[in-house]
Amino acid sequence: MVSLETPVCDFNANAIEFSLPGVDGKQWTLEQCKGTKGLLVMFICNHCPYVKAVRDRLIRDTNELLPLGINSVAIMSNDTANYPEDSFANMQATAEEFSYSFPYLLDETQAVAKAYGAVCTPDFFGYNAELKLQYRGRLDASRKETADNANRDLFAAMKLVATSGKGPAEQIPSIGCSIKWKEDMS
Repeated sequence: MVSLETPVCDFNANAIEFSLPGVDGKQWTLEQCKGTKGLLVMFICNHCPYVKAVRDRLIRDTNELLPLGINSVAIMSNDTANYPEDSFANMQATAEEFSYSFPYLLDETQAVAKAYGAVCTPDFFGYNAELKLQYRGRLDASRKETADNANRDLFAAMKLVATSGKGPAEQIPSIGCSIKWKEDMS
């Protein structure tokens, strides 16, 4: 397992268009995913211990962002041939088991992850209503182990984006497992 940190936020970078299949059987686009105040694009997977450790908090935060006009979408870009726990069928089972309230999409070609510059799972990209990047940081201060009263960095940042259109100037990188690139895609 390679542990990586995300790069610094490239403020006002445009969200990248996509059209990907969801575990619900629908094809999802960037436009269909966005909320009135913004969009949180998350690169996650099923097998990563970092994602598993934060999953409950991630679901809590995405649910609490919905009434603020911030929608969320999760994209799984790992090589499913070498990481079968991340297969589409297992994505469907995970989304159902944990009652994901956001689309969970398969990036089978890994083109979307490459276009976004995603490097790890989890990797968070928080956009404002104009789909300009405002957040590229961690979920919270507790990282893998839940800490009492941990700063909810992502939630606070996206709440700020919902009210002001701008993310915080100071952001702490997310950390996680490297995206599992296909041999010919590395």
